[in-house]
Amino acid sequence: MAETKEKKGAYGAAQITVLEGLEAVRRRPGMYIGTTSSTGLHHLIWEVFDNSRDEAMGGFANDIEVALLPDGSVRVADNGRGIPVDIHPKTKVSALETVMTVLHAGGKFGGEGYKVSGGLHGVGVSVVNALSVSVRAEVHREGGKFEQMYKNGGKPVGKTKKIASSKLHGTIISFIPDPTIFPDRTFNWDTIVSHLRQQAYLVRGLRISILDFRGMKDVDLPARSAQAGDVGVFYMRELGIDAPSTSFYFEGGLRSLVEFQNRHLESVHKTTFYVEKEQDGVQVEVALQYVDDITSRISAFANNIYNSEGGMHITGFKTALTRTLNAASKGNGNGKEGESFTGEDVLEGLTAVVSVKMREVQFEGQTKSKLGSVEARGAVETVFGESFAAFLEEHPDDARSIIGKAALAMKARKAAKAAKDSVLRKGALEGLSLPGKLADCQVRNPEEAELFIVEGDSAGGTAKMGRDRRTQAILPLRGKILNVERARLDKMLSSEQIKNLVIAMGTAIGDVFDITKLRYHKIIIATDADVDGAHIRTLLLTVLYRHFRAIVDGGYLYIAQPPLFKIKKGKEISYAYSEDEKIKLAGKDVPLEEEGQMEEETAADEEGVTPAKATRKQKMSVQRYKGLGEMNAEELWETTMDPARRILKQVAIEDAQEADRTFDILMGTDVASRKSFIQSHAKEATLDI
Repeated sequence: MAETKEKKGAYGAAQITVLEGLEAVRRRPGMYIGTTSSTGLHHLIWEVFDNSRDEAMGGFANDIEVALLPDGSVRVADNGRGIPVDIHPKTKVSALETVMTVLHAGGKFGGEGYKVSGGLHGVGVSVVNALSVSVRAEVHREGGKFEQMYKNGGKPVGKTKKIASSKLHGTIISFIPDPTIFPDRTFNWDTIVSHLRQQAYLVRGLRISILDFRGMKDVDLPARSAQAGDVGVFYMRELGIDAPSTSFYFEGGLRSLVEFQNRHLESVHKTTFYVEKEQDGVQVEVALQYVDDITSRISAFANNIYNSEGGMHITGFKTALTRTLNAASKGNGNGKEGESFTGEDVLEGLTAVVSVKMREVQFEGQTKSKLGSVEARGAVETVFGESFAAFLEEHPDDARSIIGKAALAMKARKAAKAAKDSVLRKGALEGLSLPGKLADCQVRNPEEAELFIVEGDSAGGTAKMGRDRRTQAILPLRGKILNVERARLDKMLSSEQIKNLVIAMGTAIGDVFDITKLRYHKIIIATDADVDGAHIRTLLLTVLYRHFRAIVDGGYLYIAQPPLFKIKKGKEISYAYSEDEKIKLAGKDVPLEEEGQMEEETAADEEGVTPAKATRKQKMSVQRYKGLGEMNAEELWETTMDPARRILKQVAIEDAQEADRTFDILMGTDVASRKSFIQSHAKEATLDI
């Protein structure tokens, strides 16, 4: 057979790429840690920490230390058993090197290494190794101190070796993230503290310490500890160096976590419910408390891994909760014939944490956001259902308060349905009867359409004249809208402003909300750059976060950034979006003038003589915009609406629990907490005086 040349675009064995070792992780990091943004960067700490925490869950450790060091590295230490260092029979290298360099290698796939662990795929610490420029593993076990280094994406430097004798036991992993993978390698102290506080609640009796040595650039902490002698696995903490630090230790478990989450809210009943029991090999732990609020907050964990999307354990919990409260209501003679609580009724005002621990855990996806283990549903349903029924019998006053809360929610649900039916008629939901204030766009493809929510009729009129009618719709709001943080749906829909917004977006609201009906894939909040504008923006964000969360999660919500200053220099016009930008364009000492002008001298020549032509002075004016209504249509288009030149900030939620807490503080009824929040963050505010 005659030889043939390979055709362009041919697909054969030669085109199959085989990625070996940790190369696949470096090529596609998002598959293993979700993203290479700040979230992914912090995920590296969680992966290493989870190994130490699993030791604590097994009863082999009770102390974990996380330290941020001056060289940009993170050091995680525990007093567990220490990763084995003997030669692995299959890989022919130490078990430590195997765990650090081989995907899907670990003590969590069977045997007696771990009965319960958060790991599923065995990729944790090896992924951290792959995405770091340098990793140091130090193990104390069997009377020795062992060490191995890894460089440039997980490549081992030499073999695991014993470097000293030691009476200690535990593992220390230090790593420096790779700057070619992570554009920003700045670890956020508050993010780390918040996450590890949560973990301390989930493992009773575990001490977690966090230390920040990043500001001590001139101090070589490891060398200093060596000079002080071998002071133990936790030498960072024991050195006694003055640095930001915090420690957590909780005996109350999930009960303490629920009460911590509700610290800014008023409880409906006196006793916080709590149960911990094993059922069919699944350890179930549940705590709950009802508060005087209309939103629910349910946190789910499987083997201490946070499941943001819930899963089977939450399904079992909700089923048992609804059934038990209905039975208790009818048993107390409170329930009317033919009336029953729905899941929506019993969830109102509920704060709950549901945690399961099991040997063979199954998650849906590497991010572990949803639990798929079917047996968890039955175990939670049985344990929680029986225990909660007993709790209601043993605490009659609490039972009456909880049932009364659900009954009030049921009444409000019916009122909301009536309001919804009267306001959101079928024609309105389909966009056939849009609000009169709305100036809709011509395009019907949501991916091209934008909705500008503007403050006031004046700005609305300007925006309508300056917009691109084909793709941009304008909805002006009159004054400040209703604060919906504690408002039920029927009261919300009695507000003309909110009703117009709901109809304009097309998604409906409540139990009939449908994100696929969203008419615009860019919802843009455009308010004035003053205190009132900031307040209106916050009220709108509260509405969208509480009742249209999928719009925020889907990346459809934006905040417009109109300019603060207009600078006119002769015939040249420029805009400044900050005080610093104004100084760069106009100078530091230029006063603000509505119609005034400044005269700018031109420079003299090299001999200090100003030419006759240079004596001409140039007019300059700097105008401070107080609101969008002060701009004409052309200015508003150029600065705020033109896709080629405008600045938009996309609204994203990196920490839903922290966002939830902030909305509670800022928009709720706890005045003391709001005052404390304002005092704590006063220096961060930009004042418009």
